[in-house]
Amino acid sequence: MADRYTHGHHPSVLASHQWRSAENSARYLLDHLTEGASLLDVGCGPGNITVDFAQRVGGGSVIGLDRSAEVITAARSQYGATTGLSFVVGDVYHLEFSDEKFDVVHAHQVLQHLSRPVAAIEEMRRVLRPGGVLAVRDADYGAFAWAPSDPLLDRWRELYHALTRRNGAEADAGRHLKSWVLRGGFSDVTTTSSTWTYESLDERQWWGGLWAERAVSSDFAHQSLEYGLTNEGELNEIAAAFRRWALREDAIFVIPHVEVLARR
Repeated sequence: MADRYTHGHHPSVLASHQWRSAENSARYLLDHLTEGASLLDVGCGPGNITVDFAQRVGGGSVIGLDRSAEVITAARSQYGATTGLSFVVGDVYHLEFSDEKFDVVHAHQVLQHLSRPVAAIEEMRRVLRPGGVLAVRDADYGAFAWAPSDPLLDRWRELYHALTRRNGAEADAGRHLKSWVLRGGFSDVTTTSSTWTYESLDERQWWGGLWAERAVSSDFAHQSLEYGLTNEGELNEIAAAFRRWALREDAIFVIPHVEVLARR
């Protein structure tokens, strides 16, 4: 059975994906990109990070891959004219590329949604050339930190963990990332961490507003209701809590990530 994506592709989800860039989401990789390199971006979503990569490997080739045909169509529409960049629909467990094809394979916030992350890493390793670089980055929901405290936001995280467990995924992927990469066949591994921090009024309203909407309208909401993990009343209360949090002048939300660079 195919993995079930906990977030889905509601506009409130895509808005957060479209905010991402190579600078704010893949900085740990940038010094390892060279002109003429070939790069595969697994789980590329709408392609915002992917197009940045294409602009940094002049004369090279970048392929963005996602299992959602709808998302790939949107990425092609927006970025398809970029030189050296293409987008394909594909499956991370069965990449339709020859062995040792790419200099770099990148996956951002992908492994946390998979039931078999080590198998995915093994497949990404297969398509890397000797000396090539795997770059993976994932958040760790269990390490999220926010203030002021609110029992409804605690409940949101509890519900998110329950939902991802039902989907066979690992919400706390960040802390497991190094282990997964080692088990996936790599030995030359460098592990670092970084954060996204939302604290200004604009940042709080953007992040809090997105999750307020996701709490009631995205696949997070639909799947939580389907599995009987919550009810509409509680989801509405969680949404209201995010909106209240966003209005607090002293509010802050910190999202830690672990990132791994591994050389084949």
